[in-house]
Amino acid sequence: MEQTAAEQVWAIVLAGGDGTRLKGLTRTIEGDSRPKQFSKIFGGRSLLGHTRERLRSVFSDDRIMFVVTKGHDSFYTAELADVDRSRVLEQPANRGTGVAIIAALLQVWNQEPDAIVGLFPSDHYYTDDEAFAATVQRGIEVSAKHDKSIILIGAKPQSPEVEYGWIEPGAPVRNGSGQPVFSVNRFCEKPPLNEAHELMKQGGLWNTFVTIGRAGAFLELLSTRVLTAVKVISDALAAGDLDTVYHEMDTIDFSKDVLSLDASNLLVVEDSGSGWADLGNPQRVIETLDRHQIEPDWLCEIRRTNQPRVDRPVPLRHQITAPFRDLVPVQ
Repeated sequence: MEQTAAEQVWAIVLAGGDGTRLKGLTRTIEGDSRPKQFSKIFGGRSLLGHTRERLRSVFSDDRIMFVVTKGHDSFYTAELADVDRSRVLEQPANRGTGVAIIAALLQVWNQEPDAIVGLFPSDHYYTDDEAFAATVQRGIEVSAKHDKSIILIGAKPQSPEVEYGWIEPGAPVRNGSGQPVFSVNRFCEKPPLNEAHELMKQGGLWNTFVTIGRAGAFLELLSTRVLTAVKVISDALAAGDLDTVYHEMDTIDFSKDVLSLDASNLLVVEDSGSGWADLGNPQRVIETLDRHQIEPDWLCEIRRTNQPRVDRPVPLRHQITAPFRDLVPVQ
């Protein structure tokens, strides 16, 4: 998908997380405790590698930026060896999604202040990459017409999930693109079960974390919530020294500390066809692979080693026992 010459669009790939909940699983797959974005969970490439391929149909390679954490360099150095170093932002430490986003946005904004930017996690699953690309393109088109707004991509929920953020859509917004776009009544990060049930009943959407907007609009939103962090990181980038501020800075969660506080400048576009899933814990990883009939070698080996000695079917959460019981939390 080619962008019009009038619009410069950037992707920021967030690959600096520690992936602590999946370390037991990645140790089984890789033989080490690497963060999940660097693990080849399926398809012969890492989740980061899948993300790169998925984005190439929308963004040119020279406008895809990767945010990583220096302590993971043994995992990303080879994988990002073909990326110009100006597009690899190495954080001295992981200080949460909010800090990573601020640092990357400031770098983009310094180059192209009017750029449209998409934020993308590097550890999610999609069934249909073409549907994903079409949804992102819609978000870019909406952002071009609503340059003060932040566009969230929401997925139709399959259950009252309490580990996801939820978006409560409001009134439809006229946008000239012919695509349905809605205001956001509220953004709720990881609600309790009863609230998730209610949100689902009222047409709420899961937050995929894919978020699109002008670089300036993002920074204006962040400045209303975490102004000190924006100023400190801006000064550190100008001085070429992130180490000191990162080690002194508190963690900032973009969803909880920014999006959930005020929905007035948020819009939402529904992603109804990409088959999005957040691979947030081992059980969800395995259930997602099973749902799509993907059985990598490591999963075959787990099941071969832990074959239940009964004739009747055994629930998945009971199939994986010692030495793999730490991979899937029993619920």
